Amino acid sequence: MSVCLTVFTPTYNRGYIIENLYRSLQKQAFKNFEWIVVNDGSTDNTDELFAKWNTEDNFFPIRYLKVENGGKHLAINKGVEMAVGRLFFIVDSDDYLPDDALEQIVEVEKSIPETEKSHFAGVCGCKGYTKDRVVGKTYSKEGFLDITSLERSNFHIEGDKAEVFYTDILKKYPFPAFEGENFITECVVWDKIAFAGYKLRFFNKIVYICNYLPDGLTAKGKNLFVENPQGWGLYLYQSALYGKLKRMSKWRAFYDYYAFNKGKKEFLEISKILHINPLVFLFGIFVMRIFYRFYR
Repeated sequence: MSVCLTVFTPTYNRGYIIENLYRSLQKQAFKNFEWIVVNDGSTDNTDELFAKWNTEDNFFPIRYLKVENGGKHLAINKGVEMAVGRLFFIVDSDDYLPDDALEQIVEVEKSIPETEKSHFAGVCGCKGYTKDRVVGKTYSKEGFLDITSLERSNFHIEGDKAEVFYTDILKKYPFPAFEGENFITECVVWDKIAFAGYKLRFFNKIVYICNYLPDGLTAKGKNLFVENPQGWGLYLYQSALYGKLKRMSKWRAFYDYYAFNKGKKEFLEISKILHINPLVFLFGIFVMRIFYRFYR
């Protein structure tokens, strides 16, 4: 029988907590899935854990690969290459799933008519701090909501969500790699997929329980962007191109990027990364300096 769904987990030094996810997978009501784990250069006991778990009698296969540390985005690329599931669900190593999570996801995906599936990138449920407390905000209407990720704000959808993509779609849209950088926000790819017109079927069920830990990517916040300027610049360029950043919010973001990078990169290089005419950029910086002086 072919595998319906790939649960994919990138991990880095999470041997102390990843068992929570493993045990939650053992409790899944839906059985037709694989678990792919890419160890992104961990130096803890992760290898030993998976050597042990691979000897246990699980109903799902575990496919484990250790690579040199390159960042979550490159680990995702590797996981997509390895995946045999038709659906691809990224579940981080410090998080876990409710018992009916995969069952709910598959049922929602089945509800998309076959004649319309080519217009969809997948489905999207809610993440929760608990089984009853949703992360961010979700839409208020009953039933499903078929929109692109770029339309989320129109329906007051905020915060992290549980996106489950068709694997074939992710194969068409791999994460870019920049030499010397190990982070790029997932929005770079999710927004690109949305801009191509692919929708997600949103549904109001918590299918993913989050733990925002001090050693996680979320906790590192803006430092991750500052330390990875090429990826940050691509995200800003795309956000402006796709309409997520408009007018003053766009120029604030561009000026912020310039202020953090002006001592590290030449002005022309910064304007090239942001895909903006240098003269227009220079004028924008001048205007923003006046604005901030007045604002302060």
